[in-house]
Amino acid sequence: MSTAIVEPKPGVEMGRIVVPIVVENMDDRDRAERGEMAREDVRRIEVDALVDTGARFLCLPAPLVQQLGLRFDRTRDSLTVTGVIALDVYRTARLEVQGRACSVEVMPLPAGRQALLGQIPLETLDWWIDTANHKLVGNPEHGGEWMAEVF
Repeated sequence: MSTAIVEPKPGVEMGRIVVPIVVENMDDRDRAERGEMAREDVRRIEVDALVDTGARFLCLPAPLVQQLGLRFDRTRDSLTVTGVIALDVYRTARLEVQGRACSVEVMPLPAGRQALLGQIPLETLDWWIDTANHKLVGNPEHGGEWMAEVF
C-alpha cells in the first residue's frame, strides 16, 4: 500500500468545481414567447455556482431569487449541517449549464452565499463530475451526449 500523499494542483481547491450558470424567470420567458413582453425584458442572471452533490436543488442567494422575481411555491423541511429547518421553494426557473437547459425549482440561501448547483439539476442535465480535472463532463454512459432516462 502506498503511503504517498497526493497534493492538489497549485491554486486549486481540492474537489471544488465552480461553473458559470444562467438562470431565467420561466414566467417571463413564457410571456415573451406569447408576445406579452419583450425578450430582452426577461429577468435573467449569470452567476458562478459551486457544484454541490450535498444539495438537491439549485440554491441561489435570496437577493438573486428576488432579482429574478421567482414566485414562492411552498416551504419544505430540509436537512442542513445544523439540523432540519424549513426552507422556502420558489418556482420555476430555466437553468442553463454549459449549453444544456432545464426547468428547476429554486431554494434561497442567505445573502452573500455562493450559488449551489445540486443533484437534481445535475442529473436532469446528465452531467457527471470530473473531480480530477475540476469540471463537469457529459455522462460517459451516454457517450457524453445529453440523454434522458425513462424507465
